[in-house]
Amino acid sequence: MKTSVVILNWNGKKWLEKFLPSVIHYSQSDDLEIVVADNASTDDSVSFLSEKYPHVRLLLFDKNWGFAEGYNKALAEIESKYTVLLNSDVEVTDNWLATLTEYMEANPDVAAVQPKILSQLDKEHFEYAGAAGGFIDQYGYPFCRGRIFSVVEKDKDQYDKPLDIFWATGACLMIRTDAYKAVGGLDGSFFAHQEEIDLCWRLRARGHRIVCLPSASVYHVGGGTLSAESPRKTFLNFRNNLLMLYKNLPESKLKTVMRTRTLLDMLSFVQFWLTGKKKNAQAILEARREFKKIMHEYQSKRIENQQKATLDNIPEMYRGLILGSFYLKGRKTFNNITWK
Repeated sequence: MKTSVVILNWNGKKWLEKFLPSVIHYSQSDDLEIVVADNASTDDSVSFLSEKYPHVRLLLFDKNWGFAEGYNKALAEIESKYTVLLNSDVEVTDNWLATLTEYMEANPDVAAVQPKILSQLDKEHFEYAGAAGGFIDQYGYPFCRGRIFSVVEKDKDQYDKPLDIFWATGACLMIRTDAYKAVGGLDGSFFAHQEEIDLCWRLRARGHRIVCLPSASVYHVGGGTLSAESPRKTFLNFRNNLLMLYKNLPESKLKTVMRTRTLLDMLSFVQFWLTGKKKNAQAILEARREFKKIMHEYQSKRIENQQKATLDNIPEMYRGLILGSFYLKGRKTFNNITWK
């Protein structure tokens, strides 16, 4: 089997009903399997799939392992050359999979590729989680070509060229299965949020390329699990981001970046507090406490990443502070950023 399209599901029958037909319709190939990995759903997702789509391979897990470990468990059962991690709330389009596959076949140094991600709710705009490819600044703040913080651009074909990126979104990510397994897959301890950035950082640091290929496009609903206002989401984003920095930053940069992040996180705390989002503000403090408590557990992962890294300075990392570019200099779109 050349390609496995793996959809991780947890109580997502409504998304499977709505979007699985598009995956089946636009992904037909003799060298393809569609897999749904179920994180112990308590709705009737499993019976629905068994009855309506018996040809879809179904992996059943004993509990909700989260996004990261759920995919790790699924890929342990996958032997295909390529695996597509596909969210259940994604509507795919004609030729999406063939376009990605052909590019991977022609570029063996590319470990992972994503299509253009547009909003399923507003198809003229990019979608927040991924857009036309992900980047990160030196302090760990992620942004996208087509989306910086809350500003999501309208798709005017301004980002239609293929481009090497720092990270590809887990909403729709094609990856070489052997590369995924070689770097240890997604970090299951993250549970959810930032895990695909961490994975791509490991791949990129070890010399693999990550690419956005906008000639393929999909539509993503997004925000289906935790809302942007969720304190739990705030906690996971801040904690996992700090863990990611600790795991992946070169020794020469670690202390300086972490000191700066302490200040920046306190500014975020104040901003949440003054705007009445006190639970979100508290979530930042809880995230930092949790990070300090468990940081030592990640020392072996940090050592392995440093030993196996072949790139200290990744070209797709923004050397400035994206917060400063956005808020102080007013550069709200990717094309207006001055790269250092």
